[in-house]
Amino acid sequence: MRRPVRHPQLIVSALLLLAFSVADAEGQEPRYSTGGTCDFSNIPGVVWFGTDRQMPIQRLASYLAPVYWFSPDEPLLNQLEGDSIRLPEALPFETAPDRPVVYYQFDHILVNEDLQETAYVRDEAGLGDAMVDLEALGAFKLHFFAYFSSEVGLGAHQHDLEAAEFKVVVLRSGGEFVRENTDARCDEQTYVVLVTRVSAKAHGIIWFWNVIDTDEETRFPMHLLVEEGKHGLATDKNGDGYFTPGYDVSRHINDAWGIRDNIRSGQLVTGGYQSWMTKVRQPEHRVYPPLPEDSPGRARLARRGYYDPDVSYVEYELRPFPSSELAADDPGLYHFMEPKDVPNWPEVRTGRSAEDVLDWVDEGSVVKSLAISLMTDGDLGFSFVFPFFIVKNLETDISGGFLVWRLYLKDVKLRDFGAMLMYAPSASRWFDTYFAFGYEWYEEGPKDAPEKFDDFVLETGFKFRVQLGTSPLKFLTFFTDFWGFRAGIKNYGFTDIDRLTYVLEFGAGAW
Repeated sequence: MRRPVRHPQLIVSALLLLAFSVADAEGQEPRYSTGGTCDFSNIPGVVWFGTDRQMPIQRLASYLAPVYWFSPDEPLLNQLEGDSIRLPEALPFETAPDRPVVYYQFDHILVNEDLQETAYVRDEAGLGDAMVDLEALGAFKLHFFAYFSSEVGLGAHQHDLEAAEFKVVVLRSGGEFVRENTDARCDEQTYVVLVTRVSAKAHGIIWFWNVIDTDEETRFPMHLLVEEGKHGLATDKNGDGYFTPGYDVSRHINDAWGIRDNIRSGQLVTGGYQSWMTKVRQPEHRVYPPLPEDSPGRARLARRGYYDPDVSYVEYELRPFPSSELAADDPGLYHFMEPKDVPNWPEVRTGRSAEDVLDWVDEGSVVKSLAISLMTDGDLGFSFVFPFFIVKNLETDISGGFLVWRLYLKDVKLRDFGAMLMYAPSASRWFDTYFAFGYEWYEEGPKDAPEKFDDFVLETGFKFRVQLGTSPLKFLTFFTDFWGFRAGIKNYGFTDIDRLTYVLEFGAGAW
């Protein structure tokens, strides 16, 4: 019997076989048993399935809406709990209801090119009344935004808007993925909405994002832990109220921000996440999404004792994300809204092949990075660091760090050249170690008759990074979010050390 599919195999299979293909796959043993019924609730990432071909976009967003879970000491809670909570808040230019408010925005939708005309039909009544055709819809990217009127702690400011991104595909009961991986039998065409990835965009820097790829242990609705005072979001894969690196995040584990309730004090303490930074979440500080009655997620929560009418709880109101132009009179608020705003959303993209869908859903998973620094090891020069695969980073599974290439030119007219393979435990911690080895080709002696040498080199030391986004030098972030200083020791020679030098570097970039 074949083992159950786990991410990324599950998602890649889904993408390659979602409803643009209807090939037969008879005779293969199903990976997910439905008892021969038309029930897809046990497929990882499923948030809805049904026969409704057309659906209001507001309803579609409701099936994906997350739970927000606050620290018991969140300043804006004012010690309230249960149905008294009014966080997240309505944007200040909108009417505030007697309940929390969360906003959604469909950034992009990928549709079958042959059915483009019916894929998304706008409605003059409002964004939430627009209709989508699930027969034409292949995948989409959806953002949820939580607004807070203020924050406290390091870099405190008025207004705060925190985002979580959902990547979603739409399957069809007649498609090959469903036929190959389930024994489901549907009398009518049934549509399956499945989440492939959730990115909680903690503090806006891509290296800090808490990203979880869907697997068999991921539970929906997704629980998002809200950082005390600062409101950064972290994914909670199983909804247990704890953040566990390597479990609640699956990408850039050493760099993922986690949830750091301690920075409300104004101190970071350490570059990497530690479990003591997160306070224990209590059930009474959850804010629930308005899941429709036929939502598998609502049924799952009800079985676990949530949505209990005998227990005090609050559901937030879900609203379409308005245009940032409505905040033009408030520069502080506009600053947060404008970069997140997709004018006249959604952007409609078309595709006809499985490759189109795969390219779209993998978009944004690769973090491109480059570092350029002024260096000296006794000779002045420049160093350049870039990903192992040039345009894609190589992240090590065991340690969670990165292997990158480091090249440098130095000495008179930059005549000396070195190439090294470097290991970095992270790309964003303010204090980090590094280790590198490689080869150097160099010249010594007078300019008109230098002697040429080459030798093995090994280097290790420390890297100090500063994130400039909240500093007076934030104008330098047009190139990179990070600037840094490196101090190391380099030796020449493989089995015997010929000589040692100090290495000092200063420049821009994660590495």
